[in-house]
Amino acid sequence: MPKDIKTPRIKGKREVPEILLTFTSAFLAIVAGLLMSFILLYILEATKAESNFSLPGQVFNNFVTYAFKDVPSIIKVLYNAAPLILCGLSVGFAFKAGLFNIGATGQYTVGAFFSLIAVILWGFPWWLAILVAMITGGLWGFVPGYFKAKFNINEVITTIMLNWVALFFTKLLLYNLPTMRTLPPGNRTDPIGFHNASGLLPDLGLKELTGSSFINIGIIIAIIVAVIIYIVMNKTTFGYEIKACGHNKEASRYAGIKAKRTIILTMIISGGLAGIAGAISFLAGTIQFTTDSTLLTMGFNGIPVALLAFSHPLGIIASGLFIGYLNVGGQAFEGVYSSEVTNIILSVIIYFSAFTLIVSQFIRKKFNRSDDGSGKGNIFKKITEKIISLFKKKEDVVIKDEEEVTK
Repeated sequence: MPKDIKTPRIKGKREVPEILLTFTSAFLAIVAGLLMSFILLYILEATKAESNFSLPGQVFNNFVTYAFKDVPSIIKVLYNAAPLILCGLSVGFAFKAGLFNIGATGQYTVGAFFSLIAVILWGFPWWLAILVAMITGGLWGFVPGYFKAKFNINEVITTIMLNWVALFFTKLLLYNLPTMRTLPPGNRTDPIGFHNASGLLPDLGLKELTGSSFINIGIIIAIIVAVIIYIVMNKTTFGYEIKACGHNKEASRYAGIKAKRTIILTMIISGGLAGIAGAISFLAGTIQFTTDSTLLTMGFNGIPVALLAFSHPLGIIASGLFIGYLNVGGQAFEGVYSSEVTNIILSVIIYFSAFTLIVSQFIRKKFNRSDDGSGKGNIFKKITEKIISLFKKKEDVVIKDEEEVTK
């Protein structure tokens, strides 16, 4: 029997992994935001009558390390990150279908309020209250999805309008449900434990151990939901249909995808995710729903979380944790500079994250540039290939013989 014939091997065309593009772009946006904030501190110091230019460096160092100074601070980062991740998933999920769900704050509001009704008035346990929040948030997302699919009405307009409808609708209900607010002050809901201790998110017995009132299973729920959304987006037909509609709705319809149904379902799921975020925030028992006539900002904070992660579900976990870390670190500015510096840092990061597409195109262009004929090759490409090897092992493309191998 002759030896097996060895077939020639050639290298396939290498592509830059999407994870590398996402990480590089997000990293550059974060570095730019932190650098601009560092410069801003010096500008603020220069405006004082008696400037101390050693102070900005000390404050910035405290800002970077503040979230890691003790266990309660780390727990607070996780506490802040849980609803951020879910709101980021809400916005990012809609982004994948080519929709801009700026109404996550309205869906967050109705989800939070009805989860409290479920716990305080109906005596539901926490997990059932989360289900109620998901359903009500999904119904609030259904409205703009339906009008977008049936009448092509811009979802940005309808979601912005529904944000205010959600705000005043829940305030109206709160005013007319006195059993929700029997304890002073009368402009907010009662503490959940006063009516139904089973409505609070479990802390797994760690509250007394850590000495933090912010610990609960919210972050675990957020991560589980993110993994589920990742599986849906990348391992199911529905996820493929969502991304197809996001790239080109007309082409996807021509290919047999029911684009209208996909748009409506996407907005329902997006609203449901924001509703869960509302439940996670308020069932923690650390804050109470009030009658103040201002929009809750958590839904809007989901936009930078999604942008920073390129709407990747697993990347949203990291970006949510990072922005939660920034929010906790912002306490280092109190008493020295305005706490609004944190918002400025976040705004700069969002601004630079808008350039991530340009950065991605630049990397792809440099990576795919052919050798100049000098024999030196493209240095950028060689460096990038080394980085890629850390993410993925090289795969050989084998060309099969056209002739049958005989004995």
